[in-house]
Amino acid sequence: MSKRLLGLLLVLPALAVIVLLFILPLVMSAVGAFQVDGAFGWGNFAKTFDLYTKDIVFSVVIIALSTVLIGIASIAIGGYLTLGEHPVAVAILRFLYRWPMFIPFIVVGQILRTFLAKNGMMNNTFISLGLLTPLDAQSFLDWRGIVIAFVWKQTPFVALLVAGAMASVNRDTIEAARNLGASRLRVLIEILVPQVAMTLTVGLILSFVTMMSVLSVPLMINAQSPTMLTADIAFRVNSYGDYGVANALGLVSLVLASSVAWIYLRASLKERA
Repeated sequence: MSKRLLGLLLVLPALAVIVLLFILPLVMSAVGAFQVDGAFGWGNFAKTFDLYTKDIVFSVVIIALSTVLIGIASIAIGGYLTLGEHPVAVAILRFLYRWPMFIPFIVVGQILRTFLAKNGMMNNTFISLGLLTPLDAQSFLDWRGIVIAFVWKQTPFVALLVAGAMASVNRDTIEAARNLGASRLRVLIEILVPQVAMTLTVGLILSFVTMMSVLSVPLMINAQSPTMLTADIAFRVNSYGDYGVANALGLVSLVLASSVAWIYLRASLKERA
């Protein structure tokens, strides 16, 4: 048996799993998005953009804002873990910031629903401290709650990648900059961040795609309109059995996620070149 044939046989099981469980369902979903009453057409997409344009824009804005905040928080955490001068504070931060990674999104939604409600823990704490009156309390169970949930859940993942990349940066450049009078903030922005930019980009893209697929958080925190595309897809399937529009919404989500992945691939190829 030739080595080429042997190699093909070895990868065939993994390739079959990818084709049957990923590529085939994706193709069937894409085809279903164009099927209208047994024929092919653009009717599902026309209905999608007629009914859910606001939700598409809402999803893009919410996820883009969350991605930016995740990036800022991850840089701050990784920077302090790398440049922090208080060993106890660094150890405490290193221990605490990872915990949200192990909490499922549905639990995150339930926790923040209890915490951010008008009569939730946050407002009750502020009222008990005299920082807020009961009449001034307001609910954060809207777009702000979704952003808080996404940032709280995904920041540890990106921060873990960024902190590891920052820890591998040559310390000589950092010490040289500090000896020349550069502040820790300037070292972070001008020396560390440019060297870990690709790692940061990868983490943010993975977080973007993950947030695009979350259903529990928008359902539990923001039950009003506009809402996220995942909630719209679930609504079309569960309430109407309308798989055509649901597939069209899924294809729109795929295009949005693919556009971000294309940006990463382009930057990666440019860096290699």
